[in-house]
Amino acid sequence: MVVKELYHQWQDVELPSNLSEELEAIVGNGDAIEDRFYQYVSFGTGGMRGVLGAGTNRMNIFTIRRVSEGLARYISSNGEAAKQRGVVIAYDTRHFSYEFACETARVLGAHNIRSYVYKEARPTPQLSFTVRELNAYAGVVITASHNPKQYNGFKVYGEDGAQLTPEYANEIVQHMNAIEDIFAIEVEELVQLEQRGLLSWLSTDFDHAYLTKLLTLKENENIELDMKLVYTPLHGAGLVPVREGLQAFGFNNVHIVEQQAIQDGAFPTVSYPNPEEPAAFALAMALGQEVGADLLLATDPDADRLGVAVKSGEGYELLTGNQLGALLLHYLLSTKQVNGTLPDNGVLLKTIVTSELGTAIAKEFDVITVNTLTGFKYIAEKIAEYDRSGAYTYLFGYEESYGYLIETFVRDKDAVQVALKVAEMAAHYEKGGQSLLDALQDLYRQYGFYREALVSQVFEGKNGQEEMKAILDNLRQEAPESIAGIAVERFEDYLAGITTLADGTTEEIVLPKENVLKFVLADGTWIAIRPSGTEPKCKFYFGVVGDTVEAASEKLERLQVAFNR
Repeated sequence: MVVKELYHQWQDVELPSNLSEELEAIVGNGDAIEDRFYQYVSFGTGGMRGVLGAGTNRMNIFTIRRVSEGLARYISSNGEAAKQRGVVIAYDTRHFSYEFACETARVLGAHNIRSYVYKEARPTPQLSFTVRELNAYAGVVITASHNPKQYNGFKVYGEDGAQLTPEYANEIVQHMNAIEDIFAIEVEELVQLEQRGLLSWLSTDFDHAYLTKLLTLKENENIELDMKLVYTPLHGAGLVPVREGLQAFGFNNVHIVEQQAIQDGAFPTVSYPNPEEPAAFALAMALGQEVGADLLLATDPDADRLGVAVKSGEGYELLTGNQLGALLLHYLLSTKQVNGTLPDNGVLLKTIVTSELGTAIAKEFDVITVNTLTGFKYIAEKIAEYDRSGAYTYLFGYEESYGYLIETFVRDKDAVQVALKVAEMAAHYEKGGQSLLDALQDLYRQYGFYREALVSQVFEGKNGQEEMKAILDNLRQEAPESIAGIAVERFEDYLAGITTLADGTTEEIVLPKENVLKFVLADGTWIAIRPSGTEPKCKFYFGVVGDTVEAASEKLERLQVAFNR
């Protein structure tokens, strides 16, 4: 259907009052109508994410039913056993998250597919754990991760507890595209599903099971546990497991930011519930000053990303995702080396846009580094591959966007695991008279001063998407031979699956195809360009290394100026 036809179709059916009022408010506004109906919210390997509201390009009960119907048809196509194993459903604290979780169960139930739904908001990594614990066929989490309050989303997990890879996501999309009438999707009442044994509400038993696994992360008994910590869940789902995990680890001097412990999808104390943003730490920093805390921890609403701030002089300094990843990697490998548990075939998994500092650290411990595409699903895919083949022993995986995984009872990034390990790591260095910032400087002095930057450019609406596509098309057609006066040594086109070297020869990229470009320069400097899979933006990544912090910073600035888009 064309935009106007879809708009009138939605006007002609009975909608919840909030949706009908929204459509009434945009009568005659062509741009507003087109934005809501020019497409369906796209579904990919990261699931779907969009603004809440009325229309096919918005998150509402009808677009949730559509993706749930696609999932249900996919599961049904895999037989009765898949339907009986069922789907675990979790959700964060966002507006309509609980309602969307229930709608998902209602659609699945209409296909006689079992659902296991958490009674309360729980983190995304706990969803991944529970899928594996219950041997479910799939998992769903209702979340928009760290997006602003007007967003929500729908992420699908496979039976291994990992986000779907493109092959399986495309199957769900095909089933979604076969749906002729979004308003004719059948749903079952929750009470009837309970009576038929198709809906089970998950209790705290799985909280305890997850906590038991978390305690296996504790490797360093030779630390002091009286360090003062501040933790904020940013109004999200991380409160229960992080607080209980730190307590179980033995940290009894933990202070919670009470204003942000309230689970509220409006995120009233922050404009952007993202632990990458300094503003998200404002209340944590104030409490830290009040109690004299050395370390601040923050998780995003679904608790798969962790931000860390460290006491520095009179205030606090935030660590970047690359910095925290390097610190964790070095601490994990050092601890295993001391304990005699470092395997001979260890592997580090990181993404192609993550700092090369991790590669340098891993090499020092004779650990191989394997790069993946951006998205933790690709790291999880490699974990599964090595589990089957035994070729490597997984030690750590991370990406620059504040996502990390230590132990593989979860197959997605897990801020709960990492919060506990960061506290242990900070206590270890504190015992030796160092902060995490001191430890980071030691890494730079040993391996080189690595600096990275990320610039995001927003491309809203249909016109924005076309403009973003044109930028990448132009770079493909006229790839620069040098940037900032430095020769381009390698041009990597991950959509074509080809690397072009400076002499014109080519190599195959043995990774799934994705719309990413990367330029590697003769001095090791690199630039990557990647459209976001879940937000209307294009991301430009920059990475350099220098002999001094000044040299690295100056090189990074020159690179960004030269590649200004």
